[in-house]
Amino acid sequence: MKQMMRTLFAVTLLIVLPGCFNIKVNLIPEAQPLVEQQISGEGKDKIVLIDISGIITSADNGSMLGGSKSPGMLSQVREELDRARGDKDVKAVVLRINSPGGGVTASDMLYHEIKKFKQDTGVKIVAHVLDMGTSGGYYAALAADEITAQPTSIIGSIGVTMLRIDATGLMQKIGIQAHQISSGEWKSMGSPFRPVSPEETEFFQSMINSLFRQFVRVVAEERKITTERVRLLGDGRIYSSSEAKDNGLIDGIGYLEDSLEKAKSLAHLTQAKVVTYSRPGEYRANIYSMSLININLGELAGPGVNFAYLWLP
Repeated sequence: MKQMMRTLFAVTLLIVLPGCFNIKVNLIPEAQPLVEQQISGEGKDKIVLIDISGIITSADNGSMLGGSKSPGMLSQVREELDRARGDKDVKAVVLRINSPGGGVTASDMLYHEIKKFKQDTGVKIVAHVLDMGTSGGYYAALAADEITAQPTSIIGSIGVTMLRIDATGLMQKIGIQAHQISSGEWKSMGSPFRPVSPEETEFFQSMINSLFRQFVRVVAEERKITTERVRLLGDGRIYSSSEAKDNGLIDGIGYLEDSLEKAKSLAHLTQAKVVTYSRPGEYRANIYSMSLININLGELAGPGVNFAYLWLP
């Protein structure tokens, strides 16, 4: 009886006092602020491990119900850099890179964010490649003070590719035709509903050449290699760690522990604790505990033309 009276009282309040209540129901879990976790070492000074894993895009990771479920790679890295920027005890950052690259703009933005953080704070940065640091993944690593890699890493694939879906064959098979009316002859270039003309191919090649020059310029400036040499290395091929080191694309070969020691040395530290930033509930047991690999294709999954710094065998 008492329980029934309490229920009736609660319902009455909801009816007669609607303006006094703000009921919020989240069907999609909201991302929580980052928290710091210490995983090794000791002392006041800190070395932060930040992951660059998977496809580099600027898109957030959504959910099937719509909305944003969690920050995407670019947003996540910026958030972690901002957290490190506000901590005066952070003396070095190690980027754990395991990425084939991604969108041209997203890769350049990631490089810019890392570079700006380094310039603003003076914090030393070591980029350490795990399985692969190719194309846009390597582009982002160029912002670091030094680049190291595992003995078994894959490096390189310096170049640009254009991703485009051609749906004309499928449309013919299922009897669908697309009629597109545009304001100018170039307005619909790259459309997946018709073949690319020779003139359009020439135009797209000029765009790719321009984006490639940007990649070459960054490699030449950051690695202190001549433009001519970078162009020879940048024919899209991949390199083993030893080949990459011999060609000046990386500085050293070793393991993650070695990159942490290198970061400590660059920051002139005798001891430091290694920390990561993660969401509440994410457990990081040691230096190999990583965030989830980003498999969100983001803007690269669109039906139009997409330019990418991406190794896509």
